Amino acid sequence: MEQHHTKNDGRIAGRPGIAPGRAVMLATASLVALLSSAPLQAQAASQPTQTPAGPTGVAQDQKGAAPGSAATAQSSADATTPTGSADIVVTGTRAAHRSRLDTAAPVDVLSNASLQHQGTPELGTALATVAPSIDFPRPSATDATDAIRPATLRGLSPDETLVLINNVRAHTSASLNINSTVGRGAAAVDLNTIPTAALDRVEVLRDGASAQYGSDAIAGVINLRLRQASSGGSVSLTHGFYDTNVETSRDDRHVTGEPVTTLDAWKGLGFGSDGYLTLSGQITKRAATNRSDLPAPAAVPTPTGPALQGRFGDPDVMQYTGFANAGISISPNWQLYGWAGYQQRHTSSAAFPRPNSSGSIASALLAGYPNGFIPLIDTRSYDINSALGVKGDVNGWSVDLNGSYGRNVVQFRTKNSANYGLGASTPHSFYDGSVAYGQWVGNLDVTRTLDVFKSLNVAFGLEGRREDYAIRPGELASYTLSGAQGFPGFAPANAVKAHRENGSAYVDLEAQVTDKFLLGVAGRGETYSDFGQVATGKVSARYDFSHAFALRGTISNGFRAPSLQEQYFTSISSVIQSDGSQLQSGTFPSISPVARALGGLPLRPEKSTNYSVGSVIRVGGLDLTVDGYLIKLRDQLALSENISPTTAGQSPELDAQIAALLAGTNATAARFFLNGVRSTAKGIDAVAHYRMNTADAGIFDFTLAGNVNKITINRVPTNTAVFTSDAPILFGRQRIVSITNGTPGEKVTGTVDWSRRQFGATLRATYYGDVIQPGTGTTAAVGEPGDIHTGKHVITDLELRYQPRTALQLALGAQNLFDVYPDRVPGNLNANSGVLGFPYYSPFGFNGRYLYGRIGFNF
Repeated sequence: MEQHHTKNDGRIAGRPGIAPGRAVMLATASLVALLSSAPLQAQAASQPTQTPAGPTGVAQDQKGAAPGSAATAQSSADATTPTGSADIVVTGTRAAHRSRLDTAAPVDVLSNASLQHQGTPELGTALATVAPSIDFPRPSATDATDAIRPATLRGLSPDETLVLINNVRAHTSASLNINSTVGRGAAAVDLNTIPTAALDRVEVLRDGASAQYGSDAIAGVINLRLRQASSGGSVSLTHGFYDTNVETSRDDRHVTGEPVTTLDAWKGLGFGSDGYLTLSGQITKRAATNRSDLPAPAAVPTPTGPALQGRFGDPDVMQYTGFANAGISISPNWQLYGWAGYQQRHTSSAAFPRPNSSGSIASALLAGYPNGFIPLIDTRSYDINSALGVKGDVNGWSVDLNGSYGRNVVQFRTKNSANYGLGASTPHSFYDGSVAYGQWVGNLDVTRTLDVFKSLNVAFGLEGRREDYAIRPGELASYTLSGAQGFPGFAPANAVKAHRENGSAYVDLEAQVTDKFLLGVAGRGETYSDFGQVATGKVSARYDFSHAFALRGTISNGFRAPSLQEQYFTSISSVIQSDGSQLQSGTFPSISPVARALGGLPLRPEKSTNYSVGSVIRVGGLDLTVDGYLIKLRDQLALSENISPTTAGQSPELDAQIAALLAGTNATAARFFLNGVRSTAKGIDAVAHYRMNTADAGIFDFTLAGNVNKITINRVPTNTAVFTSDAPILFGRQRIVSITNGTPGEKVTGTVDWSRRQFGATLRATYYGDVIQPGTGTTAAVGEPGDIHTGKHVITDLELRYQPRTALQLALGAQNLFDVYPDRVPGNLNANSGVLGFPYYSPFGFNGRYLYGRIGFNF
């Protein structure tokens, strides 16, 4: 497992174990209030429902949607949709028929059109483009993190955002991000397993919601709402390539090519009296990109030419995704529904070069690479999403019972590599083993609106969840002796098979006390088989002084349970140091003997206290929401520093004790997960939207949305290890800088969406504040000479469309129209290999200008 890592010598001042599984526990199930929040609304194919104006400004039915757009046409405004039926939200509230401008907490509604009117096939990238509070960095040379990239909300860890599919908890990836990247230590939901063609819209709740939805909803909730269509369909082919000038510290070159091709399709089928079956799929083929710098002039050349140049950029990807969503009435008052999705993704990314240089030339020659080599990390991800449920009416109470199953398996192979310890007999290709994660969830939700006050919406329910996690070893040659270069395989000693169970119950009350005053109260209790119980609550309120102005606010506490990946992951990884040297870092469970000796303890849940206050302003066609938030986190989980006997500043006695502790582990450094980080996130979200319908020039949607965010670290873990000398550093400067400055403190997106008859266009400009990639500093200061800045930049996107309702449809576009890059990595801060041309913390990537065309057809 390849990682970027720099040495750091700066000093800054539930019980483990798994209860026996009980599969029957799932019958008790859970909640998310799907009936009040997700009415079936199935329609017969012969009776399409007319909806508000779509991107063309004409009321459209399902057959009239733009290619890849929602079956129910919506405005393509990016941050939110105009007020109307498409504006009704189901996230953050269990009261029916509440719009995004009528809620007590901020909710963004991202239409399918706003996600489709881009050149990217990745849902994570599309969301980050249109939602300022979401970031989706694109790290490179970080093994599985290249293939399964996590998104962040409000700058918090990726696993502190809950992801739902139709209000049902989605499963996380089996892959754990153990590299020196944004989101280090997180096992997050892979957003890119859901094709955009399968979606009707995405709702983003920017507020803590653990009391409503359970673990992980500290930063907020991303709810993926699937398309429900009984007729119509669309197919589109998008092809693009990069046309960019790459200016690194040591090189200046022009790149044309590195193509990306995506085929998207969906079809709605009707059956029975009101049944629907919506089929959707996506095929993506992406060529690898390379934005590497050149090796330093002092780098040792190969026997036949210059020093080996690295590969730094997006991996090569081949991906197939299919989804089906269905529903039908089974009686006058009951409906059956469900969905199923499958994805297979194959990626190939590059590790750091292994040149023929001092210290490795003999090994490289003996292994059959006289000119050195670049290991390729081959990742194959297999993902399943599924759910089945019934909902209906029992004596005036809406009842929803469903069960879901999700699973992710990631297999690793290392190619074009070698195990130096095997000498000339080494293979050049290795099977490294696999990781797997599965999740069963059962939900029972009951809701009813009572004639108390103006109205009182009562919701309560149960949830049961079982999770399992496994690590399976690779072949002997992948892990024995020095292991495969680039990604050493999992050894039998790393093999894990663990599971846990969770049960919870909630009550959610939302009262319209008067015409102007809304009050909500929610409470939830959960019990986990591995660490015990936790309780959360939330109070929300809203007062409408008039239709034009309202104030709203919430107070809640939240939590995130330590994942099975954090508790049980173990491996030996190749860590590339700032001087180009290699460190074999072992990741150990926090209660393993090695971690215990270094200060490891049983993991506890993260906890948070969330405050928000905001306003809603509506004047004519303009709506504006401004929401401030304060999130205080304690007992945050983090991956410790790499603790080794060669860390600068340690006493010889401590070095000797650490070396003795690691003897026999095949690792030269150790790390583990730990609690104890305390931080504060505060900021402001603002979204303004204005829709202008002109007689001659067409329809204009103007959106301006921004996020200002600041994270501070208030406390770091202290070492509880007992040594004869000082204890090693557990949490150092690099981790602090990554948390506080690893995502942009300011992000503002302005979008103009125009449509007139068959023609349309989208122009978007996004401003990103400076991000700091931590370097080799030796103090707690942020912005030391060794830190790498991305700089402040504006990225401009443009798409032009010809979109008749039923004929052939065309689009041409450019992402990053003006070919803007983050600040390049200075040559003196780059390793001799010159791999890091640009900071991999960049919130908008570092690929440059991308041109694309799309051809589609509605039917």
